[in-house]
Amino acid sequence: TTFVTQPHLPPLEDFIPYLEEIWDNKWLTNNGPLHKRLEEQLATYLGVNYVSLFCNGMAALQTTINCLQLSGEVITTPFTFVATTHAIALHGCTPVFCDIDPETFNIDTDKIEALITEKTTAIIAVHVYGRPCDTKKIEGIARRHNLKVIYDAAHAFGVKEHGESILNKGDLSMLSFHATKVFSTLEGGAIISHDLETKTRIDQLKNFGIQNEESTLNIAGNGKMNEVQAAFGLMQLGLIDEQISKRRRIAQTYRELFLNIEGIHVLDDMDGVDHNYGYFPITINRDFSMSRDDLYEQLKSKGFHAHKYFYPLVNEFPPYRHLESGKKGQLTVAEEVSNQILCLPIFPDLKLDVLTEIVAVIKEAT
Repeated sequence: TTFVTQPHLPPLEDFIPYLEEIWDNKWLTNNGPLHKRLEEQLATYLGVNYVSLFCNGMAALQTTINCLQLSGEVITTPFTFVATTHAIALHGCTPVFCDIDPETFNIDTDKIEALITEKTTAIIAVHVYGRPCDTKKIEGIARRHNLKVIYDAAHAFGVKEHGESILNKGDLSMLSFHATKVFSTLEGGAIISHDLETKTRIDQLKNFGIQNEESTLNIAGNGKMNEVQAAFGLMQLGLIDEQISKRRRIAQTYRELFLNIEGIHVLDDMDGVDHNYGYFPITINRDFSMSRDDLYEQLKSKGFHAHKYFYPLVNEFPPYRHLESGKKGQLTVAEEVSNQILCLPIFPDLKLDVLTEIVAVIKEAT
């Protein structure tokens, strides 16, 4: 059975020295030496000023909202993993859904301003599949209306646009280091900040708001990453360039094999962008011989588990159906893409013969 993504696990013996270091240090969590080392090495690798590690991406995203003290309405996309919207709602804010661009599948910057009201405090945009949003336009809108900007960059580890990390955009960016992501700490996440004052505040907020032994400044949760997670991340960081290179070759092979298949659309690489190839999305259009759902089942019957990612849209889930911005017919592009999208298996260890067989199953359906 081949799933849409599978974590890369190096030989166990490569991990043992890190575990021995943890045992020797007798420091298991709370900003330990491996945790500090990973933050420093990630900041260098990613080309950012400051990294704050978290136990998972959800905790990181919630802390971005807490750090910026958002309230009222937050404009976001319905074409995302539900965590994006849950983080907004759990902070007491109201998500306002904006339709997506038909070419990039990111938030449609031409439709944001019409959704801004006196209650709007922020835009939370998602770099879907690691493909950069139109950050210049988003931040221009934010400046005109005095709004904060957070980027959900869960998919965007290591992605650069014109040579600069896209994580340097906006007020804050968050990353996910879940087991299925390009870079993993088993579970984990991070917030990218631009100055030491903000990093210090974030690091307090991920530790119950504690300032020192006798003072707690803010109401906050527990988002700390432990030393075992940090150790796994340090090991993975040494392998990441090779793994992204393998993903790139797999994506290129997919593209070559999909040439001239009627009804299948493959997203092209974006100009000037260094992609991480965390996902390989295709859309199954009306010209194809069967529906997306039927093709999904056909692949599944052969042992290939693709992913209808993102389907359904977040606004279609029960907690958000009451929101006016997500009513049927309001998000026409997102609705169409959600019904056509299919992410095919892509991970560093995916074998060429398996990839070829996946494409063969799709071609047989034409």
